[in-house]
Amino acid sequence: MTILQLKYVITISKYSSMREAASRLYVSQPALSAAIRELEEEIGFKIFERNNRGISLSQDGMEFLSYAKQAVSQYDIIEDRYMAKDRKRMKFSVSMQHYVFAVHAFMETVKKFSYPKYTFAVHETRTDEVLGNVRDIKSEIGIVSYSSKNENIMKKLFREYQLDFFPLMQRDTYIYVWKDHPLASCTEISLEELKEYPCVVFEQSSENDFYLNEEALSDYDFDKIVKTNDRATSLEIVAGLNGYSVGTGTLSKSAALTDGLVCIKLKEEDPLIIGYIVRKGYSLSTVGEEYIEELNKYKEL
Repeated sequence: MTILQLKYVITISKYSSMREAASRLYVSQPALSAAIRELEEEIGFKIFERNNRGISLSQDGMEFLSYAKQAVSQYDIIEDRYMAKDRKRMKFSVSMQHYVFAVHAFMETVKKFSYPKYTFAVHETRTDEVLGNVRDIKSEIGIVSYSSKNENIMKKLFREYQLDFFPLMQRDTYIYVWKDHPLASCTEISLEELKEYPCVVFEQSSENDFYLNEEALSDYDFDKIVKTNDRATSLEIVAGLNGYSVGTGTLSKSAALTDGLVCIKLKEEDPLIIGYIVRKGYSLSTVGEEYIEELNKYKEL
């Protein structure tokens, strides 16, 4: 079994086509098929099932793929850190749900360092990717939240992923609407009053939407839902469709992002606990330690 074979498996599963995967990998289709056959013979089971409709992962293959992704991810990190030509470049990465305070903490951290070369990264992404990125050390630190509705499953995932969670703050439940929304003048509002308007939420992985939702009220049966994966897109939709989003009531200091957005207290309560995660036993870099210091300036718990 080689890293190259694992990369082949990942690419084939992504495109569900030997022909497309071979094209993306710049290898011939017969060579790719032979490499997968050799791997399947070595491990003793079929990774892919082939039929007239194409190729798909077998049940064993689905489990194998998850481990393959972890192995390739770890290999890429080692290669990047210890085999790259430019090893003097300082590197730091943080993954997060969509929280502005975490971005502000990141910016303040960057300002503290004057490295001649660095690559610092912010990944605003789905909850499962935040957890996975910290578990696999793609990011040193992650920013996540949970409410009473998904607290148990999140704590279970922390244990399974070998992550330590450090709470920073608790936030009540608010909704955001655009200033021209018919209900923008309300000081408090209920979900029943919002029923005819679309709720804009950040999309999670399809199999874990309920458990990994980063907004409060994850178990509420909204009649109209619009899913996005970008904060700016969410604001455009809220403004353009008279929609609303569920949040913490904390607006960005950047007027460009939030000018025109109105925050209203929601009658239904589902407070969020927001904090950061690190891999158990992992020694943070100097940049990581400074980032934690910046995050702790927001600490209320």
